[in-house]
Amino acid sequence: MSGGLLVAGTTSDAGKSVVTAGICRWLVRQGVKVAPFKGQNMSLNSFVTREGAEIGRAQAMQAQAARVEPSALMNPVLLKPGSDRSSQVVLMGKPVGELSASGYHGGRQEALLGTVVDCLERLRGTYDAVICEGAGSPAEINLRRTDIVNMGIARAAKLPVVVVGDIDRGGVFASFFGTTALLSPEDQALVAGYIVNKFRGDVSLLEPGIDMLRGLTGRHTYGILPFAHGLGIDEEDGLRVSLRGAVRESVVAPPVGEDVLRVAVCAVPLMSNFTDVDALAAEPGVIVRFVDRPEELADADLVVVPGTRGTVRALEWLRERGLARELARRAAEGRPVLGICGGFQVLGEHIEDEVESRAGSVAGLGLLPVRVRFAPEKTLARPTGEALGEPVEGYEIHHGVAEVLGGEAFLDGCRVGAVWGTHWHGSLESDGFRRRFLERVASAAGRRFVPAPDTSFGALREEQLDRLGDLIEEHADTDALMRLIEQGAPAGLPFIAPGAPA
Repeated sequence: MSGGLLVAGTTSDAGKSVVTAGICRWLVRQGVKVAPFKGQNMSLNSFVTREGAEIGRAQAMQAQAARVEPSALMNPVLLKPGSDRSSQVVLMGKPVGELSASGYHGGRQEALLGTVVDCLERLRGTYDAVICEGAGSPAEINLRRTDIVNMGIARAAKLPVVVVGDIDRGGVFASFFGTTALLSPEDQALVAGYIVNKFRGDVSLLEPGIDMLRGLTGRHTYGILPFAHGLGIDEEDGLRVSLRGAVRESVVAPPVGEDVLRVAVCAVPLMSNFTDVDALAAEPGVIVRFVDRPEELADADLVVVPGTRGTVRALEWLRERGLARELARRAAEGRPVLGICGGFQVLGEHIEDEVESRAGSVAGLGLLPVRVRFAPEKTLARPTGEALGEPVEGYEIHHGVAEVLGGEAFLDGCRVGAVWGTHWHGSLESDGFRRRFLERVASAAGRRFVPAPDTSFGALREEQLDRLGDLIEEHADTDALMRLIEQGAPAGLPFIAPGAPA
């Protein structure tokens, strides 16, 4: 078997990432050696592989669903937005420059198709099946000529395509039909059918529409997946929760101690790797919220300043919003603050940036004795160590090089009073370290909070991935999906007018 499938979507956030992960988990449980793939990803939420390559966190999560080690082959092109008009281009896990959207789509993207196809073919030579994820919608007719992630890669690799639609948004039948009808005859020939995502209610009420859709398009619906709460998988396109909403819909569990612990995360611009706080939200009795106003820090027991692709811009935003003053007040009162990566950098004394913002010398918040200089080369690493008497693992993604001038050592950063800073993403996923850290936070905050002794973030992630596999196994036509993966798109699929414009 050397099969493949492209999971496209009617829109961004239709559910492509979770469906891809679910199919990977279902296949590996069937004994199929499977790998995920996304030719081009746009995300500020990234991960570092063991060989030191930066890829989208969604692909790392999908690799975990497939029970394989993530690699740069699974996400050869990663775009990290630095503004509304430009992104850093990461090729095969390493940054190669900054390009405007017009510059990228004006020629550079098309030139990368060979690299993307080569990576996919290398994976297909190693694995029984490769489940590819598209981006946005395949019917973005303004971008089809240079497409390397949707129908471009499907055509180049002769992949069958299923289109996922989010019925919770409404208009899913029109979206399926319209998406298909805006593709060229050659592209339409690869679109085998559809998957309905996030359905609530009685499936029998939907079935007449499914039958009519088949009559209109000649295509099969491969699954109707129910709306599922609490699927805390890694996002890729941005923060999909309200700034004042809970970070995750986790299983409600009472606190072990007498008090809960409230965590406020500053929603800085170009926030990156905000999944760092998922491990906090997984703890019974820990309430995590994203905030953007100083008064929202008042009752927080811990404030997290997360990573960002724009350190200087985040610093300006904190000052403009009055959050900088509140952070300084907290530090003076001995109330806990944690800075991670870019958030660690803004807590320092001074930033010298001729690389990311090109702002030159900028004064930091001065809460930690740290001076930061931005280097042209990005640090990409998977460090391990010990802190608070517990082993810790993490990963580093940053241009800023920190010179620590004092304080108590804390991972690669430092601690002064109740202010902590580190470049390490993912450190809070180390269970023992997270418990010790929360004990220190609770003590400084005067809360009678006790971390649960048996919370395993890794086990919770595995449970979530199994739930994704269950969704596919229980609510998709798995026999038809397996035939599609093994044999490709059915022959003779009808053309739906008008097709792609000339």
